[in-house]
Amino acid sequence: MLRRVIDWVLPEENPAGIVFGTITIGAVLAAESGLHETYLTAFGSALVTTGLYWLAHTYADLLGRRLTTHEHLTPSTLLQAFAHDWAIVRGAALPLLALAIAWVAGASQETAVTAAVWTCVGSILAFELLAGIRAKSTPGELALEGCVGTAMGLGILALRAILH
Repeated sequence: MLRRVIDWVLPEENPAGIVFGTITIGAVLAAESGLHETYLTAFGSALVTTGLYWLAHTYADLLGRRLTTHEHLTPSTLLQAFAHDWAIVRGAALPLLALAIAWVAGASQETAVTAAVWTCVGSILAFELLAGIRAKSTPGELALEGCVGTAMGLGILALRAILH
């Protein structure tokens, strides 16, 4: 069961998209925390931003590939690219779920956004450590991986501190 959850959260297929989506939503929530008057507008803004990042990333990758390979744009290549990069949206799912749970539980909006931001930070650290475990890293390598994940998470927290 735990293995299936881990594989859904961080699959072998396009895990970079999951990581990108997590970092993106973390930065968005860190920057926006407290800017919206209602949960609905905060959640909606995060969803729209995630969708725009997904579309922009997919478009940029696909157009870049086509410029390099002289490939024609077809509905099939477009759909394949969007399906592949859907991982970006999946990466935003855990933090958005944390936001939704806090909303339903009656937490203040600021507390909910804080929980979602910390979910991003924890997820990034967990992804880094999972990568190390999958690679059978030594304890020293795991420590380095933990430091890298922590640094990325601290970047999100620093953004929040600077903007608020």
